[in-house]
Amino acid sequence: MKGISYSRYGGPEVLEYGELRDPKVGPDQVLVEVRAAAVNPVDWKCREGYLDGLLDAVFPVIPGWDVSGVVVRPGAAVSEFSAGDEVIGYVREDFLSRGTFAEYVAAPVRTLARKPRNLSFEEAAGLPLAGLTAYQVLVKVLGAGRGETVLVHAAAGGVGSLAVQIAVHLGARVIGTASERNHDYVRGLGGEPVTYGEGLAERVRGLAPEGVDAVFDTIGGDTLTASAHLLAPGGRLASIADPEVVRHGGRYHFVRPDAGDLTELARLAEQGAVGVHVQETFPLARAADAHRLNQEGRTRGKIVVTPGGGTGETS
Repeated sequence: MKGISYSRYGGPEVLEYGELRDPKVGPDQVLVEVRAAAVNPVDWKCREGYLDGLLDAVFPVIPGWDVSGVVVRPGAAVSEFSAGDEVIGYVREDFLSRGTFAEYVAAPVRTLARKPRNLSFEEAAGLPLAGLTAYQVLVKVLGAGRGETVLVHAAAGGVGSLAVQIAVHLGARVIGTASERNHDYVRGLGGEPVTYGEGLAERVRGLAPEGVDAVFDTIGGDTLTASAHLLAPGGRLASIADPEVVRHGGRYHFVRPDAGDLTELARLAEQGAVGVHVQETFPLARAADAHRLNQEGRTRGKIVVTPGGGTGETS
């Protein structure tokens, strides 16, 4: 099969497009024909070796954890899916090697759910990792609910934009940090935008004088520290960016594959409660360009790659 891989850590230039070994399909796996795969910040962080202390890399590594596609063949012990089913998945194993930036992926059944019927393959590919992150933090970590005020950082990004929509669906009032060019976008998601940078705490206090009930941090560092001081009495704090959150009495979360949670996300998408904005789509052969764009950190929604539709070097 054709796909993207890297044989050493480094910048986007280490990504190579070419022939790769076809995946073997274990008894609890499903062979999926990839229609689209979303780019996430964790992809380039893995590629540069930032997660080497957490995840073993078995080179060559095929990057990518998000996928939407069509089942080609279920494994011998799989009864949940049949050939022809359209699926989405957060296909993360406990090591780096067999990712989704290829024409096919053998996905553990525990990582999959049925694709929302109202989303394109490109939109659906952007739902699993970012959506699961937002859902698990808001529902399972923060316990956000009706009538509460939730502060979401980077509200126009992949995780943040889904967090705003899910929190609104849960009945919360949402304040979202974003650059001024994305304020209308955040409003369209149901949030109240505030600008990043100096004076952020004062701007949030202007909207929530008594403090916020929950903070969803996606940035860390000084933003995390400032956020801890914006909490109302009994407020909760969670971060996906900075483990130092525990020093502020909060919780750190690293998203887990969960078929039940992913099925619920798909249901919310079919209800129209959440949607995915795709900023740009690249052919798989230009995965390095997709990584570069994501690494700039100014993405609105998601960046997606699709097999076929292009040739040439990725760097």
